[in-house]
Amino acid sequence: MSGGGAVRGFLLPDLGEGLTEAEILTWLVAVGDTVAVDQPVAEVETAKAAVEVPCPFAGTVAALHGAPGDSVAVGAPLISIDTSPAESAAGSAEPGTVVPAARPAPGAEGAGADRGGSASQGDLQGSGAVLVGYGTGRDAHGRQGRRRRARTAEGPRTTASAAPSAPPAQELRTPVVSPLVRRLAREHGVDVTALAGSGGGGLVLRRDVEAALAAGRDPAPAAVVPAESLDGGGMPDGGERIPLRGARRTAAERLTRSRREIPEATVWVDADASGLLDLRATLNAADPGRPVGILALVARFCLLGLRRYPSLNSRVDPERAELVRFSHVNLGFAAQTPQGLVVPVLHGAHALTTRELSAELDGAAERARGGALSPRDLTGGTFTVNNYGVFGVDGSAAIINHPEAAIVGIGRIVKRPWVVEDRVAVRPVVELTLAFDHRVCDGEEAGGFLRFVADCVERPGIALGDL
Repeated sequence: MSGGGAVRGFLLPDLGEGLTEAEILTWLVAVGDTVAVDQPVAEVETAKAAVEVPCPFAGTVAALHGAPGDSVAVGAPLISIDTSPAESAAGSAEPGTVVPAARPAPGAEGAGADRGGSASQGDLQGSGAVLVGYGTGRDAHGRQGRRRRARTAEGPRTTASAAPSAPPAQELRTPVVSPLVRRLAREHGVDVTALAGSGGGGLVLRRDVEAALAAGRDPAPAAVVPAESLDGGGMPDGGERIPLRGARRTAAERLTRSRREIPEATVWVDADASGLLDLRATLNAADPGRPVGILALVARFCLLGLRRYPSLNSRVDPERAELVRFSHVNLGFAAQTPQGLVVPVLHGAHALTTRELSAELDGAAERARGGALSPRDLTGGTFTVNNYGVFGVDGSAAIINHPEAAIVGIGRIVKRPWVVEDRVAVRPVVELTLAFDHRVCDGEEAGGFLRFVADCVERPGIALGDL
């Protein structure tokens, strides 16, 4: 390349709160492909979620810094792009060479084709794509979001040569939106290019992959490792290693830290759920188009209870020996997904109406199952509810979602003998549990909170005094 190099290294940006690395799930481009500004070039999985990473400048892919399965540190090179004009590409430098150059003068555009060096936060400000930790104006985001969706629907990107693209780039020829859908297909050996997408514009959805599996396609076999590599030969019939990655690894680390650092205690109470079920039936009959679920109602009672017992909506700062008490409630709830248990967070849940709360819970659960949660959707919680009754169990001593101070558990509603006015009757009964950090309050406050929630379940009219 004459007149100075134009191969620019794009560094993995900050993808969220406290994230230090990301695992490459798949490359969306190959060496030699031509990319446009804000075109997604890789799908990566952080400790919070799977996301697509857009490149802030245009050019030809010179090098990919890592293979699927590799971990890349934030601030380390992710991809190198040759931003030189096409006519000078014949004399380009060796792929992967990063040539630094001076930053443009103030007012110069942030993505000029003749700039060298590596992309930083300043480079991204001219890009319309939103990277967590950076962000742009709403107008730019809207335009770039529409452009990005249009590019996805159009099919393949242009390439710099007539040679076939590498296999990772082939995936772009079939419109697939959700990272979860791509992962599900890869894990079960389903070729998404052979599927007819049932979504808009031919998008391949999760149900399309599941239908292909149901049609009799054999899933890819699990990787089995010799017993010797597991425990020195103590297992005669072999075994399997399953790496803890992404959300599963984060959950394992957080749960371990919770048990290690939080002196938790658990209280529980059984409640007659007749009033709760009657309230749900009344609300849903009044507005069938906006149904309210059991989880939303119990969550509403918890939000009201936190007004009376605010210590449970807090966390301990051990370094400063302080209790940090919040004036807002960011409500987390446990959601089971194909990737494991995640805890989506509804920010500002205390300001939502009961119907809004129910709609937000349903929407977040659907996004969680579809792998569409952003890192922000999984962080910042101050209090958590967990409806483990959906698994058919009566009760559980839940683990507090570190660094929060409490979690409420809801068991299944089952008919049991219950004393009503000195007579035994059959009633729908639910067990409620509260695991709490004993550093933030004692049993009196924890018991008072749980008793208030149980009273609301039995006699929902009690909640009117706190509305």
